[in-house]
Amino acid sequence: MKRVAASLLSGLIFGAGLALSGMTDPTKVLGFLDVTGAWDPSLLLVMGGAVTVAFVGFRVVRGQPQPVFAGAFHLPTRQAIDSALIGGAVLFGIGWGVSGYCPGPAVALLAAPGREALIFLPAVVLGILLQRWAGGAKRADPGARAPEAD
Repeated sequence: MKRVAASLLSGLIFGAGLALSGMTDPTKVLGFLDVTGAWDPSLLLVMGGAVTVAFVGFRVVRGQPQPVFAGAFHLPTRQAIDSALIGGAVLFGIGWGVSGYCPGPAVALLAAPGREALIFLPAVVLGILLQRWAGGAKRADPGARAPEAD
């Protein structure tokens, strides 16, 4: 139960941060991506803050003998840059650039869904299912293990 509560609290904090920073507003995101037009650099502060928190957080957590709610860390071991990784990154970037949504903010928008989010999220799910159907699940990292249940 503690693990579920911690997950819920983390998700609420993440969603609130996305909303406060403007990451759930596709016009703000598209303004940031439009470097040749009316560029809005304000999301650089959001990214800088996120990278800083993640950098410090990973350093602190990696220094611990084990996670708080699990018996061991479950980290990926693959480091190869292959066509699947590059293709996924390209598709992610195209989708983000066209719609102004990335998956995290789009999920956060379920609290007050708009038409665009209700189109984008099923498209994300369809993309995940197509990737798995096309054999992407076979390429999963054999060194990574699923988290243990409560």
